[in-house]
Amino acid sequence: MTFTQNFTAVGDSLALSALVALIPILYFFWALAIKRMKGYLAGLTTLLIALILAVVAFKMPAGMAVMSATQGAVYGILPIGWIIITSVFLYKLTVKTGQFDIIRHSVVSLTEDRRLQALLVAFSFGAFLEGAAGFGAPVAISAALLVGLGFNPLYAAGLCLIANTAPVAFGAIGTPIIAVEGPTGISALEISKMVGRQLPFLSLFVPFYLVVIMAGFKKALEILPAIFITGFTFAVTQYLSSNFLGPELPDILSALVSLFALAIFLKFWKPKTIFRFSSEQELAASVAAKASNSQQVKYSGGQIFKAWSPFLVLTAFITIWGIPTVKLALTGHYEGTNAILKAVNALGHALTLMPEVPLLNNQVINSAGAPVAAIYKLEILGAAGTSVIIAAIVTKFIVKISWKEWVATFGETLNELKFPIITIASVVGYAYVTNSSGMSTTLGMTLAKTGSLFAFFSPVLGWLGVFITGSDTSSNLLFGAMQKVTALNLGMDPVLAVAANSSGGVTGKMISPQSIAVACAAVGLAGKEADLFRFTVKHSIVLVLIVCIMTFLQNSSVLGWMVP
Repeated sequence: MTFTQNFTAVGDSLALSALVALIPILYFFWALAIKRMKGYLAGLTTLLIALILAVVAFKMPAGMAVMSATQGAVYGILPIGWIIITSVFLYKLTVKTGQFDIIRHSVVSLTEDRRLQALLVAFSFGAFLEGAAGFGAPVAISAALLVGLGFNPLYAAGLCLIANTAPVAFGAIGTPIIAVEGPTGISALEISKMVGRQLPFLSLFVPFYLVVIMAGFKKALEILPAIFITGFTFAVTQYLSSNFLGPELPDILSALVSLFALAIFLKFWKPKTIFRFSSEQELAASVAAKASNSQQVKYSGGQIFKAWSPFLVLTAFITIWGIPTVKLALTGHYEGTNAILKAVNALGHALTLMPEVPLLNNQVINSAGAPVAAIYKLEILGAAGTSVIIAAIVTKFIVKISWKEWVATFGETLNELKFPIITIASVVGYAYVTNSSGMSTTLGMTLAKTGSLFAFFSPVLGWLGVFITGSDTSSNLLFGAMQKVTALNLGMDPVLAVAANSSGGVTGKMISPQSIAVACAAVGLAGKEADLFRFTVKHSIVLVLIVCIMTFLQNSSVLGWMVP
């Protein structure tokens, strides 16, 4: 039995069908922002509502809907949940062995100012990890680092989610942009050029915005030179690399340039006053005492290097895992002649399982009249989390922790993350149900009916796609072709529309249920997802409106010259 997606399933009306498709999204907003429900409960109940609507309103067979949810849940566990587990585990190893105390000291010796620490860790280092790995690793690792430095967990998670806006479109070695080339037929380089003429404006703005959120406008002005160095070097490198090199390297190059530029700048410039959070100010006497004690402690270059080495090893492995030819070998798809990669390919092939989803594979007929393949994609060796667990094994020998304690720490991590993993599995399951039932496409088609205002609403489609799927790549695959077709029908440049989908999508990452669950898991706030959602939602709306206005102007004579 097959199921043909019907985008006017409710009352034979696109508008009514879209209103029904909105119900799970509105419910999720209500559950977190107003009801302040625990994340895993909000996720599970949203999934349940989506399943009921898929069956009752969109006439999807119940068995297919349930199997679609299981497909999403499996993807939520591997690769997404696996990244979170391994990232938090690696961080806990450095804490348990005392190495994180040295890391904290090395950052504080560069600057004790919380505003500058956020720029270094949340913005620049987080962007580097986004470029190398994506899929939750940047927020998980950089947020855990900030908590270790003394940041409030909620602030650390929220700041890292907002900082992650600038690099998402070029994340995981350019995956979101490379992926959308297939369904749209538009060159990845052309899309990269257009995104590289939109996001640098956000990259220039986000560091300032980040500090304003932390400390207020006046405190942001106090470190304006450092903010400018961070944002300007990132934005210029992002523009140049995206326009002249392609989508693979903008994040990695931009992050490294901004990180080193700020670190060097701080050797010659210091803010007039050191900013700390109000809770720290209240403990000023004890903080001063601790500061005087820490100044007496001197760590050698070798000790500092050893302390940072787990994250250096992590960076190396994540980068290797992201290289396209290596990625092919890790998933058993390499066809070259390199002996090492052929050996890896054999192992990758053995550890890549792709069973069909029962009742669902090739049973859903999409809008093009083609059957949709449905498989459980279990790339065990190729998953980014596997690179992190290998880094954790190497770290075991660096920090000299026993296997018994190593395994015990891993067990502690699994126990701490059981509810966040349930949250992630349920919200990804929800995303898959909305996609396979046709609810996501119904919402997209409704926005496409906005006519001359489509240039303004085009980024909203990407924002909505990332909110639903948790991924700029998935959003581009979901709505990229629709953006192109709608743009051609309305006389809008299709390159601009597809790029707007990706650029708008990055602003939805901070409120995506997946991202919220990942961030809370990383900083030990399981069950507090509602608080984090309330923290980020207003900033998400502000930033997507900026992208909407920018795209609208780029579609007009005002900024039309920016379209390649």
